[in-house]
Amino acid sequence: MKTVSDYFGENVFDDRVMKATLSAKVYNSLKQTIDEGKTLDISVANAVAAAMKDWAVSKGATHFTHWFQPLTGITAEKHDSFISPSPDGSVIMEFSGKELIKGEPDASSFPSGGLRATFEARGYTAWDPTSYAFIKGKTLCIPTAFCSYGGHALDKKTPLLRSMEALNKQALRVLKLFGNDTAKRVVSSVGPEQEYFLITKEMYDQRPDLRFCGRTLFGSKPPKGQEMDDHYFGAIKPRVAAFMEELNDELWKLGIMAKTEHNEVAPAQHELAPIYTTTNVATDHNQLTMEIMQKVAQKHGLVCLLHEKPFAGVNGSGKHNNWSIATDEGQNLLSPGETPYENAQFLLFLCAVIKAVDDYQDLLRISVATAGNDHRLGANEAPPAVISMFVGDELGAVLDAIENDTPYQGTEKTQMKLGVDVLPKFNRDTTDRNRTSPFAFTGNKFEFRMLGSSNSIACANIMLNAAVAESLKIYADRLEGASDFETALHDMIKKTIKDHKRIIFNGNGYDDAWIKEATEVRGLLNYRTTADCMPHLLDRKNVTMLTSHKIFSVEELQSRCEIMLENYCKTVTIEANTMVTMAKTQILPAVAKFASDIAKEAQSKKALDSSLSCEYETGLVKRLSVLTDTIASKTADLQKALIKLQDAEGIISESVMIRDDVLSEMCGLRVACDEAETLTAKSYWPFPSYADILFSVR
Repeated sequence: MKTVSDYFGENVFDDRVMKATLSAKVYNSLKQTIDEGKTLDISVANAVAAAMKDWAVSKGATHFTHWFQPLTGITAEKHDSFISPSPDGSVIMEFSGKELIKGEPDASSFPSGGLRATFEARGYTAWDPTSYAFIKGKTLCIPTAFCSYGGHALDKKTPLLRSMEALNKQALRVLKLFGNDTAKRVVSSVGPEQEYFLITKEMYDQRPDLRFCGRTLFGSKPPKGQEMDDHYFGAIKPRVAAFMEELNDELWKLGIMAKTEHNEVAPAQHELAPIYTTTNVATDHNQLTMEIMQKVAQKHGLVCLLHEKPFAGVNGSGKHNNWSIATDEGQNLLSPGETPYENAQFLLFLCAVIKAVDDYQDLLRISVATAGNDHRLGANEAPPAVISMFVGDELGAVLDAIENDTPYQGTEKTQMKLGVDVLPKFNRDTTDRNRTSPFAFTGNKFEFRMLGSSNSIACANIMLNAAVAESLKIYADRLEGASDFETALHDMIKKTIKDHKRIIFNGNGYDDAWIKEATEVRGLLNYRTTADCMPHLLDRKNVTMLTSHKIFSVEELQSRCEIMLENYCKTVTIEANTMVTMAKTQILPAVAKFASDIAKEAQSKKALDSSLSCEYETGLVKRLSVLTDTIASKTADLQKALIKLQDAEGIISESVMIRDDVLSEMCGLRVACDEAETLTAKSYWPFPSYADILFSVR
C-alpha cells in the first residue's frame, strides 16, 4: 500500500524531477533563476521544456496550458496538444523552450479596466519558473504571468512577483546594515487557512440564489444554528470525512501541503490549513485548493460553497493569511528569539510592519474588498473593517519600554499546572492569541484575518509586501547615511513606536466601544464597504508608493480600481435581479396559494359550523395578505432602484448607488420574504430552508 510520502508531489515537476531529468549544467542554471532571480537563457528553457514534456507525456498528459490568474479572481487556461505533424503523415510530440516561456491568450476577453479594447486582442503569458509546473487531468499546467500587448499586467501574479522583489531588495539593504552579507534573498511566505461550507447538491440545485450568486438571498433563521458550539472541532461526519480524505489525496499529489482539517463554528462549515510556503507558490496552491475542493465535492454529491456569507445570521467564511519573511539561509526575520528586547534586528523589522500597517491601512482594507466580504467584516465572526494590530503582552511591554526609555522587566515564563499528575507540565506562551484582531502577531508571523474565503490571496500579499518594503526603504535610506548607527537605530525604533502606536490594539475587536475609540480617538480609518474604500486606491500617497517600487504603473492602478468597482456593481446587480425573479416567480405564488388554501379551509369550517370563529385561519390570511402586498411593493422598489443605475455617471457613482439604494431595497425585500417563510407551510415553500440545507449532510 502506497503511503503519502510515496505519492506526495507525484504530479509536480518539482526539484526532485528536475534533478533526475536535467543535466547538472541546466539544473544549476535553472536553480539560479529560481533562487536568485537570474535571467533564464533560451538554451536552458529548451532543455527544461523537453524534459518537462517527456515527464508529462510519461504520465499520460496530451496537452499543455499556460495556467494564469486574470483579474476575474479565478484561474484561466487554454489547452494546446503536444502533437506536431510528421512528414509521413503521423504526429510527433513536441514542446519547445519558446512555447514554455511564452503563450498568447486573447487579452480582450478578460477584465482590463480600459487597458485593452475589444479589437485589441493580443496578450502574453510568461512562465514563472519559481512555481513548479504540474499535471491536472491530462494537461501539463505551467504557472505564468499574464500581460497585455503594451506590457501592462492583466493578472494578479505579476504584481505579486514585483512586490516580492521590492520586499527582497529593501530587506537585503537593512540586513547588510546588521552585518549580514551572506543572505542572497529575502522571501515572504504565506500559509492561507481556507474556510468553506459543504451542502448536498440536491439542496443546492433547488436554490436559484445559490446557483447564480453563491449565497442565499432569502432564508429565515433555523431553530438551531451554532448556538451550542457543538460543531466546532466536533466529530467529522462520515460523508465529510470521505470528502476530506479524497481532497487531501488530490492536494498531496500536487505537492500542496494540506496539514489541518476540522469542523468550523457554523453547521456545515469546515476548514483546511496548509503548511506555509513562498508567497507566489502559496497563491497558486490556494487557487488550486479552491478549484479541487469544488471538484471533489461534486464526486461526493456535495457542493463546496466558498462565498464569504452564504447564510445570513450564520458565521461566514474567511481565509486567514499567515505572513512572514525569511532569508534564503532560513532566518525568520519576525522571530523575536528568547530576548526580543535585545534583538534590534527583529525590532526594526517588527517596526517596519507596524509602520506599514498604519501608513497603509487603506490599501490593506482595499486588498480584501469584495461585495461578499462586505457582508462578513464586522459581523462578529470576522474582524471589523477597521485595521488594527495585535502584538500581545510581551511585545507590547517591549515597545512601551523602548518608547519611554524605561527598563524592560521581561515576562516571566509560567508553567501550566493542570492539577492532574499524569498530565505533562509545559510553559505557557508569553502572549495570548486574539481572534478578533484583523492583523495579529502569532509568535513568528502575522495573521491577516480579513481576507474573504473566495478571495485570491495575491491582492492582500501584494499590498502587505509593498507597504513593508516602503517602511524598510525609509529605514535603509536613513541608516545608511547615519554617522552613529546604534544611536540612529534606537531613535528610529523609538520614533516608529511613538508615531504609530495608535494602530496597536490588544483588546476585543468585536466591541462597539473599540470602533468608536478607533475612529474618534485614534483617527483610524473605517471603510465599511467596497464602495467606500476602493476609490482610495488612487490616492496620491498610494499611487506614489506603489509606482515607486515598480509594483504597479499608474495605468494598472486605474484599471484595477475600475475592475474591482465594476465587479462589485455586477455582483450586487446579479443578486438583486435574482431576488426579483425568486420573489415574483416562486415566493409570491407560493405564499398567495397557501393563503388562498387557508381561506378556503376557513370557509369550509364555517360552512360545517357557523359558530366557529376561525381566528387562526383569519389572522394568518390577513398577515399573509399584508406580506404579499409588501413583497410585491418591495420587489417593485428594487426594480426601480436597478433601473436608476442607468443614470449613474461613472463606476464610482454607480457603486455608491448600489451601496445606498440597491442593497437597502434588497434588505427590505428580504425581511418581508423571510417573515413569510416562517408563516407558510413547509410543503408550499418553493425551496429548501436554512434548516434543510445546513443539516443535510450526514
